[in-house]
Amino acid sequence: MSLPLKLGIPKGSLQNATIALFKRSGWAIDVNGRSYFPEIDDDEIECAICRAQEMSRYVESGTMDAGLTGKDWIAENQSDVHVVCDLVYSKVSSRPARWVLAVPRDSEITSLEGLKGKKIATELVGFTKRFFAERKIDVSVEFSWGATEAKVVSGLADAIVEVTETGSTIKAHGLKILMDLMLTNTQLIANHAAWKDPAKRQKIEQIALLLQGALRGEKLVGLKMNVAKEKLEGVVKLLPSLNAPTVSPLYQSAWFAVESVVDTHVVRELIPKLLRAGAEGIIEYPLNKVV
Repeated sequence: MSLPLKLGIPKGSLQNATIALFKRSGWAIDVNGRSYFPEIDDDEIECAICRAQEMSRYVESGTMDAGLTGKDWIAENQSDVHVVCDLVYSKVSSRPARWVLAVPRDSEITSLEGLKGKKIATELVGFTKRFFAERKIDVSVEFSWGATEAKVVSGLADAIVEVTETGSTIKAHGLKILMDLMLTNTQLIANHAAWKDPAKRQKIEQIALLLQGALRGEKLVGLKMNVAKEKLEGVVKLLPSLNAPTVSPLYQSAWFAVESVVDTHVVRELIPKLLRAGAEGIIEYPLNKVV
């Protein structure tokens, strides 16, 4: 049998968010101290922790069968891997991050062409060089080990290419975003040989299914309520759902139990409307997974 599956867990800012996502998906990953090989409660999986920046190289080479890393680092390394699915999550928000080009707020540079002959600091060196080369703009791109925003403030660079989710850190350092270069999110990737292996592919697909289900469950909640027969149609018309609300008659009563799954963002507006339409005893509950 070709299992266990060698699975890479990203080290750094995504590590805790990834382990939490696996927990909601049904797997408990235990990182013991400084160990790079955490335990997982699944005999068909072996975990290893490595930097997201290197993950796609390890997966491409076959050192790992599959792993989670950013779309940005796959592009940076130009790795030949199979992208199984997108997983939009992070330590901050549930939306894709952006790699942006930023300059000082008072800079006279207003376009890409204005950076000709200038120095750009970034961790995404390969991608940035290719981006400007494709546009035939001659720039100097230097690797930044961190605190990239400070490189411009201290005069070590004329511009930066940096990742951000909200843009608040960029603005806090006295910079302005000139343009977005790339949207990125976490992806589950697989080595081509592992993807062709029936047992490993089945395991990877199981992981993808449940991780996506857990992320979907984060954005939805369940609603239960009781509704009198004469108010039923009005209440049901208000309820969005994955398919249609579940309606069940209550025992020896002219009332019905109504249940639906709705987006978390509409609940605060929806509940008062349901009450006004005649719903009673409304219960909201979280969903662990929606598959």
